[in-house]
Amino acid sequence: MNIKDYMENVGRAARAASREMARASTKAKNEALLAMAQAIREGRDDLLSANARDLEAAQAAGLDAAMIDRLTLTPKGIESMAQGLEQVAALADPIGEITDMKRRPTGIQVGKMRVPIGVVGIIYEARPNVTADAAALCLKSGNAAILRGGKEAVCCNQAIAACVRTGLRAAGLPEAAVQVIETTDREVVGHLVAMPEYVDVIVPRGGKGLIERISKEARVPVIKHLDGNCHVYVDKDADAAKALRIVENAKTQRLGTCNTTESLLVARAVSATLLPEIAAMLQGKGVEIRGCAETLALVPGAKAATEEDWYTEYLAAIISVKVVADVDEAIAHINKYSSQHTEAIVTENYTNAMRFLREVDSSSVMVNASTRFADGFEYGLGAEIGISTDKFHARGPVGLEGLTSQKWIVLGDGEVRG
Repeated sequence: MNIKDYMENVGRAARAASREMARASTKAKNEALLAMAQAIREGRDDLLSANARDLEAAQAAGLDAAMIDRLTLTPKGIESMAQGLEQVAALADPIGEITDMKRRPTGIQVGKMRVPIGVVGIIYEARPNVTADAAALCLKSGNAAILRGGKEAVCCNQAIAACVRTGLRAAGLPEAAVQVIETTDREVVGHLVAMPEYVDVIVPRGGKGLIERISKEARVPVIKHLDGNCHVYVDKDADAAKALRIVENAKTQRLGTCNTTESLLVARAVSATLLPEIAAMLQGKGVEIRGCAETLALVPGAKAATEEDWYTEYLAAIISVKVVADVDEAIAHINKYSSQHTEAIVTENYTNAMRFLREVDSSSVMVNASTRFADGFEYGLGAEIGISTDKFHARGPVGLEGLTSQKWIVLGDGEVRG
């Protein structure tokens, strides 16, 4: 296969499909999404079989536990994919929405209309559910999508792609509206991120190395986050039961996700009473604690944290722990070491909660809730195409609105400029 020619054909087909998708009716888009959901449910056995082949290859290749976890597809996961498609179908169609209309002194009316971005390229590793999520969001927002999944999930991704094509055909929409790259050749990525004539934006989902490479090589805009060094701060006015429950969920519910808490900060005023209990819970679940000097004095078995630990996204059963003086030191620590993904405060103090919300410079900031909620499905977006920690265009979980743009529109009645 000539990769350059192959990607030229994919890009050309995507651009043509994007023109059709921009004028597709809400009814047709929803019909496609519901047909995709039905095809995924009906194809459950095929999807599980394809995933089993991927898992066998991954284990033979010696992939780590976090990667295996992201790669694994269960019957519950398949049902979640189908529900995600249905939830996106139930969302309001953003395309064509007109806002901010104002009449100017000249008589013209000026406002904004929401429009598709065009062609969205998504590059991702391991997670097969991304194929369905990305297809749904790009389709509903009137875009065409080029999806390049990792070689680890090649069998499962192609099985999901077949369900997507079934849905598109059922609604009379172009199959090229969602193309899943068939080859695992890494050369594909280099071409995909350097085709501004065919691709309008790239969304990478994967490890830090992949995203750094794409950010460096891309000739089109990139919606991205590099990693997820998420924090929970237990304030001096925290409810002890809430703190224990939130930290347990934020760190141990799943280890290999970007919204898993990797760093715990505890106010000095409550560290002697709360930290030993929280640490015992974490250690009981097999989590290694790497802490500051005060943490080591309070937590038997903890290891000394290095400067690098405060920056690290472990994606493993390890957490860094620091005792801080107060909310001021907590905010300063987070803004220095965080990857600006998701941070949470546990407190009953309204003033401290509001300060944390205002002053922590991350894409999601929470009060008395687990960082694991930083997710498009949980935010009511139906699904997410990724997380953005950048500050322009889209920030946090990127759903339908993040895959659109706005253009100025002017309505007149023969007015001319004097």
